[in-house]
Amino acid sequence: MTDIPVGRELWSDLLRQIVRRTRNRHDAEDLLHSAYLRLERYRAQNTVNDPAAFLVRTAFNISIDNYRHARIQQDRTDAPDVEDNAPLQDEVIAARARLARVKAGLDELTPRTREVFLMHRLDNLKYHEIADRLGISQSAVEKHIAKAVLFLTEWTEGW
Repeated sequence: MTDIPVGRELWSDLLRQIVRRTRNRHDAEDLLHSAYLRLERYRAQNTVNDPAAFLVRTAFNISIDNYRHARIQQDRTDAPDVEDNAPLQDEVIAARARLARVKAGLDELTPRTREVFLMHRLDNLKYHEIADRLGISQSAVEKHIAKAVLFLTEWTEGW
């Protein structure tokens, strides 16, 4: 095994090479230190012919690994949270109860008022279209819908 002559000149030269390869001046010292630790672990069982090249290449590989890890972490934080937008069970039960109350209120309306209201709300017909179909005035359609809305609002009050 060859010993590594570690001196300021060699260390500075290795840092310059790492900065040039990684384009990261801020982390170069940390990368070289991590590479040196890996070199020592690797040399315990293997022969390294060119320790300086090993250090530079290892520091570069560590830099790539750090970049990939950072991107994965960023993708995880940028990923939209998967939310269950389905209503809660108690909300479903309450909505069904309100719907049953509205259906009962519709049954309380006069047949003509109920027909006009449902044509407008369910069939999405405009007032003049309802008036043409039923042979009544648009003013009568407006009065039927107002009567239905007022009654159903009072009927479902508190539900």
